Amino acid sequence: MLSELAIKKFAIIDDIRIPFKNGLSVLTGETGAGKSIIIEAVNLLLGSRASADLVRTGEQTAELSAFFDIEPDSHAATILEEQGMDGTEGLMIRRLISSSGKSRVFINSRQSTLDLLKRVTWNLAGISSQHAHQGLLREENHLDILDDFAGTRSPRQEITQLFGSILPITKEIESLKAQREEKIREEDLLQFQVDEIESAAILPNEDDQLDTQRDRLQNASKIFEAVNGGIHEIYDKESSLIERISFLKTAIEKFSRMDESLESIAGRLNSIGFELQDVAESLRSYSATIDLDSESLERLNQRLDLIAKLKRKYGGSLASLFEQYEVMAADLAGTRGLERQILVLAKEKEGLEKQIRVKASVLSQERKKAGIVLAELAQKELAALEMGKARFEVVVSHQRSENPGDIQTENKEKIFSTGMDKISFMLSPNPGEAPKPLVKIASGGELSRIVLALKAVLSTSKFLETLIFDEVDAGIGGATSEKVGLKLKELGDKHQVICITHLAQIAKYGASQFRISKQVVNDRTCTSIIPLETKKERVEEIARMIGGQEITPATLTHAQELLHQALP
Repeated sequence: MLSELAIKKFAIIDDIRIPFKNGLSVLTGETGAGKSIIIEAVNLLLGSRASADLVRTGEQTAELSAFFDIEPDSHAATILEEQGMDGTEGLMIRRLISSSGKSRVFINSRQSTLDLLKRVTWNLAGISSQHAHQGLLREENHLDILDDFAGTRSPRQEITQLFGSILPITKEIESLKAQREEKIREEDLLQFQVDEIESAAILPNEDDQLDTQRDRLQNASKIFEAVNGGIHEIYDKESSLIERISFLKTAIEKFSRMDESLESIAGRLNSIGFELQDVAESLRSYSATIDLDSESLERLNQRLDLIAKLKRKYGGSLASLFEQYEVMAADLAGTRGLERQILVLAKEKEGLEKQIRVKASVLSQERKKAGIVLAELAQKELAALEMGKARFEVVVSHQRSENPGDIQTENKEKIFSTGMDKISFMLSPNPGEAPKPLVKIASGGELSRIVLALKAVLSTSKFLETLIFDEVDAGIGGATSEKVGLKLKELGDKHQVICITHLAQIAKYGASQFRISKQVVNDRTCTSIIPLETKKERVEEIARMIGGQEITPATLTHAQELLHQALP
């Protein structure tokens, strides 16, 4: 509840302080006295953006403050607690607006931000003015209004959160698909290069080994000649090495009986003979392996040419070739990995979309049921406000989509982050007329009553501490104004209601009344506000509202009767 409003150096207001109570409070006064400025001040305290031209002429700073009594479990108290502020003794909001255009916000004496102010005051007060009417009547706001009435904010938020989960998945899939397309464009070349290297089946250090082998093949005949010459020298020729070693050994052995020291030498010669036999056998074995086929050298040269070509193509060495092969093979495998990643993410996205479809369908049904109830209740309120012949409808419609990228129902109805429904409030003011969007209702009196009827219905479902009405009496009079006043009084039984009015038929229902007036003091215009605390004061003000500045006894009697009817 708004307990007190203070305004200093603001427009034509020098310094006023207004204490408010529960129930219906009415603010009355002549046109131009500053009633709309008070509404502007409340708007700023609820988080509207400030303008330097609102500072009173000649002053440096305008100061606005409001004190709200808040419940411990209220939204405002919860936000204050999150910010480390104590709301047990209430909520004090203060705004300073400088003539330079700068604005400062204080919440419970702590400097804060405009964003935090909006969060704290989110449901403290709702202002219904001609400007606010437009917000209520715009179709883009009707979904929010219906969800507040139906209590479907929570399932709607679940859909919004699911959309939030899908967005990064969708972006990741798009990124992976772009990578895949790029890989596919490169894949043919990569596959050719990998196949080229794999088909060559090159072994580590094979180039060095083949170089050595080529040297052997190029000198095969000379090697063969040298090897076989060695065999001939050891075994085959006359006076071969074996024969001479054998002869020498025999000669030494003959004299070893005479000198024992020759015996070991004879033994060594015997070992040399055996070693020469082994060498000869090794040479024979090696000789059998010597490839003297000229085609073998040709094949080896071709192999070396192939390896040299691949080395040049892939970095100049076998090490570089193998390294590039690993990279290219990994890239090919990565393409297949991308496919798997896309499939996994697509399946996850499909699961989220299925949840969205189910939740959107359930939410749509709840909205349709709530729309019927809202229309019926609004119809009753309009009847109570002398609009019984009007027909109010809540139209739930859907948008078809042919875009496969959209999340759709089975009937190709597009689902948004708020669900699948578009909500429109429609009104047929008179029998036989087709329903029209509320924004196209031309009559100011009808517009005011429609807004009041909707406020009356929505106030039972939306937790607003204070309802503020400005110009709710626009375009109405007579019996209709009587009905509007009574409806405001009924709202005042459930909420704190503050109403600015020009009509005595509405003002009389106020549980408390304030008179706003304008005077010239020291050549400067000032607005003042006076609480009308006695019945006499209220009668005089209501008489002024009926008869203007010239109040007659008859006008006073009429005013007294009006006040007695409303507050016996």
